[in-house]
Amino acid sequence: MPYAYHRRFNPNAPTPATGEGAVGDRADAATYIFDEDATLAVNIALATGRPILVRGPSGVGKSALARAVARQLGWSYVQAVVTSRTQARDLLWQVDQLRRLQDAQLNRLSADEAPYVTPGPLFWAFDPVAARNLLERTGRPTLVPPEVCAGAPNTVVLVDEIDKADPDVPNNLLEALGSLAFTIEELSLRVAAAANPPLVIVTTNEERDLPPAFVRRCVALYISPADADRLAAIAAVHLPAMDRALVAAVARHVAERGEETGIPASTAEFLDTLRACRDLGVAPGEAGFDQLVRMTLWKAGGPDSLV
Repeated sequence: MPYAYHRRFNPNAPTPATGEGAVGDRADAATYIFDEDATLAVNIALATGRPILVRGPSGVGKSALARAVARQLGWSYVQAVVTSRTQARDLLWQVDQLRRLQDAQLNRLSADEAPYVTPGPLFWAFDPVAARNLLERTGRPTLVPPEVCAGAPNTVVLVDEIDKADPDVPNNLLEALGSLAFTIEELSLRVAAAANPPLVIVTTNEERDLPPAFVRRCVALYISPADADRLAAIAAVHLPAMDRALVAAVARHVAERGEETGIPASTAEFLDTLRACRDLGVAPGEAGFDQLVRMTLWKAGGPDSLV
């Protein structure tokens, strides 16, 4: 007898923005449109306790996925934007060595290391109660991330653009993500996730290859550049009052040019183009349109990208 697909995560339909809607890359999580692949990936991650590795070109909505999932689940949300200087331990906890040195110079060094330890994103994801207690008992309650909600059932954590970090970073996270636990040496404190593991979402623009051992421990989701139909659906949610004929024409242009050049436009750039076309009275095929899209869409290709 075949199994029925029981969804632990079954997102609601997106809520159309009111008024003008937010700028594309600052949009509310309620406007995110989940497709079947994204929904299935979240369900698999919840069932297995594995992170989701979200791949795809820049601007296709990889980072927005995490915030939208948190909103749909009613969970807390924390994020870490990875840079070339990020170390694996930064995602677990940080030690304020400068403050420690200053206290030592002033002969007020604490015998307790706790005042110098700050929880990282994965600490908040694994045990938000312990992280909050650490900050509150050391007089630093203002460092609690604003989107960590007391009493929330769990946490979604976004590790954004992990491919920017040194290759050792994902390898050094294998133990923490595999066992959902780690030890803070300075405090001899074991931080472990509760029975219900958090949802960890890791994004990559694939600027460099990730270690195979790390990839094997993730649920893989690839987000493709949006086609014309999906772009039109995105516009209907973000800009519901926009003229549908203008939306369809710009969406076709964006999709076709993206396929021709191999440089897809981001959702935010597409929405910027729609706003500019509407407010300036410019449409595809009219004077000024080619120059407008050079400035809003095809910046990477330079001024000859439409030739």
